[in-house]
Formats: sequence, C-alpha cells, structure tokens
Amino acid sequence: MVRPSRRAARGPVLAVTVALVALAGAGISGCGAPAPGKPATAPAPYVSPASAPAAAPAPTAAATPLPASAPVRVRIPSAGVDASPVLKLGLAGDGTVEVPSVADGDKIGWYTKGVTPGETGPAVLIGHFDTARGPAVLKDVSKVRTGDEITVNRADGSTAVFRVRELEQVGKERFPTAKVYGDTTRPELRVITCGGEITDGHRPDNIILYADLVS
Repeated sequence: MVRPSRRAARGPVLAVTVALVALAGAGISGCGAPAPGKPATAPAPYVSPASAPAAAPAPTAAATPLPASAPVRVRIPSAGVDASPVLKLGLAGDGTVEVPSVADGDKIGWYTKGVTPGETGPAVLIGHFDTARGPAVLKDVSKVRTGDEITVNRADGSTAVFRVRELEQVGKERFPTAKVYGDTTRPELRVITCGGEITDGHRPDNIILYADLVS
C-alpha cells in the first residue's frame, strides 16, 4: 500500500492508493462478498463503459472556480445516487486513505486532505460498490456514461455541477495516483469505488469517474 504524503489540508495528495477492500489491521471493511449464510445479493460485476458505446460530451468552457466549502450532498442521477450527509475521510492509522465503514455503505465520503468540490484542483469522493451486507451506494456505477452530470451541494448553500469526462477501471496495484490526485488548473472531481470479479472475497479493481466543473 502506498502511503500518501501529508500535505496541507487542501493540497492535492500525489502518493496514495485507495483500497476499497477489507484491510487487515487497518479497521477498514470494504467491498467484498456477502456475509456467510446470507444470500448473494451483491450487484453484478462492474463492466467498464469503455467497452460500451458512449458519445463523448461536447467541449465545455471551464467554469469559474468556487471558494472552499465542504460537500453535504452528492447526486449522480444516472447511477441512482442521492447521498447525504457526506462523510469526512482522512488518513487511516496506517497512512492510507480512509473509506466509509460497512455501516455507512449507503453514504459517500469526501477526502478532506484534498480540495472541496468546486475549488481548483481534484476533489475526491469515495463510496462502496458493495460490502458484506450487500449492494452499496455506487452499486449502479456501470450505468454512468461520459456526459452525465454529478451535482454536489455545498455547506455554503452553493451547488457545484460536474460533467463526467472519463471513466476508468484499473487494478488496484496499478492505481493511477498522479492522474487522480495530481494538481489540475481547473476544478475537477473524482468519484472512486471498487469493481471487478470478486476474488478471495474482494474486488481487485478501482472504478474512477473523472468529471469537470461546468456550473
């Protein structure tokens, strides 16, 4: 596991791997198979939209960056997501990025060491695809396509609207750290969950949505 550098609270982190699986000894339980004795209610394995036809969104002029304000609600209509409140995630004891607990599988978390959604830079949201309890908040992430909108309501009463530019499925051992957490010149958003066929009780991949602020 790559440990993130500890930069200022709103500075992008350039060395971090997000693991949405159970981490032994880290107190984090993530995407995995249903608990023993329960029916297999987990959603179908994620299939990358890269293999499905999807029209690229029309180029959009960069929106004006917003001042810092924490996210309080996240909506992704195409995936059936309307999550509130938004959890605050930091660093776990082992130096890796926290993820929502199994009990919070229906919620999305915001990585507080990065920027807030709407500020210049890559804001990062994290949610489960499924947990031992079954399908979770991002269970329908496979329905998202480029051009879809993600709306983030913020604590100051403002709303940041993002448009999905790219979808990526990648093995956790090849997590694109710099691409996800590297500095950007405009306000951007990443939504991260897990995916892939369950192997040894865990999903081996990360699903990443890249989106740009449009209003």
